[in-house]
Amino acid sequence: MSTHRWEYKVAFVEGWRRVSVEGAETYPEYGERHSAFGRRFLNEMGADGWELAGIQHAMPGRSYYIFRRPLAEGTEPDLSVVRRGQRHGSQPQQSSQGESGAQATSV
Repeated sequence: MSTHRWEYKVAFVEGWRRVSVEGAETYPEYGERHSAFGRRFLNEMGADGWELAGIQHAMPGRSYYIFRRPLAEGTEPDLSVVRRGQRHGSQPQQSSQGESGAQATSV
């Protein structure tokens, strides 16, 4: 059994034509093949210590790539969630009925 505590990052991959990670969009460079773009993206994640832990297929050509890396000793995972320019924990906007919108949580 592993004694690691993990932190996770999720990337939305759209056919290796676009990758979105926490709102940051990445696209292939001019003339770059989709496979080369995918390799470059995965190598960048690996260089930052992220390991591909799983893939969740959403629909043809669109998937969520789940990465993990060991949590550094004495640190806690980032539990904030960014939703449309607002960080989780800040004052939620109320709908006209006085109910807040859908809630998101990070893993």
